[in-house]
Amino acid sequence: MVLDANVYVSAIIHPGGTPGRLIEQFLRDANFEVVLSPAIVDEVLRALTYPKVRKMLHGADAELWFEDIVALADLVAGVQQLSGVCDDPDDDKYVAAALEGRAGYVVTGDQAFLGIREHAGVTIVTPRSFLDLLGS
Repeated sequence: MVLDANVYVSAIIHPGGTPGRLIEQFLRDANFEVVLSPAIVDEVLRALTYPKVRKMLHGADAELWFEDIVALADLVAGVQQLSGVCDDPDDDKYVAAALEGRAGYVVTGDQAFLGIREHAGVTIVTPRSFLDLLGS
């Protein structure tokens, strides 16, 4: 599974919310794989430094938290390139990482991205839908 940067940001700001529970389940149980590419790691690290995000961290060390995730994740090389799949060209990297890492899902809170639903066997779902899939 590939997580959109917005899921990581939501998870660290609201650990008790659905994205936070998803990350906690990954860190605790590792009953599913998280796929990351260098471009996704860069975007998440950049997002975690935004002033509006930093204000909401309440002293949490976002970089250290994300390093734990990266250490456990499946890091692909990022050689797979896609364009024109998503309305926002910046979102294509998530589908590309999923294809490269043979992940079946991209998890996002982005409504426009969710509108795609599926591309080349990769299903795009909300954090809630993915947690429901894990539970079934």
